[in-house]
Amino acid sequence: MPLELGLKPVSSAYVAIGWENMGDLSKITPTREAFKDRVTTTHPETKPGAVPGAAGVLYRFAVEMQIGDVVIYPSKPDRMVNIGVVNGPYSYDPDRHAEYPHVRPVKWLTSLPRTTFSQSALNEIGSAITMFRVAANADEFLAAMEGKEFEASDIDDVSAETVSAQVEESTEDFIIKRLKTSQTPYQFEHFIAHLLKCMGYHSRVTQASADGGVDIIAHRDELGFEPPIIKVQCKQILSTIGRPDVQKLFGAIEREEKGLFVTLGSFSADARTFEQTKPNLRLIDGSALIELIYEHYHQFEPRYQMLLPLKRSYIPGPINSLVD
Repeated sequence: MPLELGLKPVSSAYVAIGWENMGDLSKITPTREAFKDRVTTTHPETKPGAVPGAAGVLYRFAVEMQIGDVVIYPSKPDRMVNIGVVNGPYSYDPDRHAEYPHVRPVKWLTSLPRTTFSQSALNEIGSAITMFRVAANADEFLAAMEGKEFEASDIDDVSAETVSAQVEESTEDFIIKRLKTSQTPYQFEHFIAHLLKCMGYHSRVTQASADGGVDIIAHRDELGFEPPIIKVQCKQILSTIGRPDVQKLFGAIEREEKGLFVTLGSFSADARTFEQTKPNLRLIDGSALIELIYEHYHQFEPRYQMLLPLKRSYIPGPINSLVD
């Protein structure tokens, strides 16, 4: 029973869930038994043991959820935790999105990076269940919604063994937070330069005081004479980078050069659209950076393996799924 993913629910002020074959949930008698019967009728392939869970999510979404209730929506594409309040009744709207026809309007109040919260809080909202009640860490999310300070245990205190035993998302949180809090922006540039070296490039970090928006120069040959020359900009930030910043880097690129923009956060839709029109430009967000780190981690110098103490381990998941 998927929750609609991506940034659209936030920008359009709603949350929506699937199970489109259920039809209008407001037409079902508002009891859990009636919802179970509808699930069994519309989805006969559902195993009997799974029916109560599916019906319970649908019942909570359509019946139990009330105007004024707080909603927490962890958005994976931009690694933000969005918090808001329900400000309208349930509606059945298959025209909005055929796969997610069950809708609740939401007034979003704040969006914060995942690294703002304790690992316990992140683990709780990482449940595989589409919709559930937050219990153990509710105070932390309410404080964040109200803009109050709150204590969030630092995941940097977690040992490498513990981190390696976490699910993939927890490991990604660990990596992003280490790169954000355990380095200066200039040290982050050196980290990216080292990653490029592991990928087969010669690279040098420009002077910190006058880099003109270009932080790293990379090239394939040792002397740096042979094209292509790659100009890299690094942003050690968790927020979304827009098109103007990307255009600024592109303006520093000569005809036969390449541009690479690396950030811990994400890029706006306009920035991505601009990238698609420029074959010599590549945008690397936090998620793509993590994939490159996984791929080349075995080549890292000891100091960078100490910065990101990862351990290869297998976790339950899809076939051939392997997480570092």
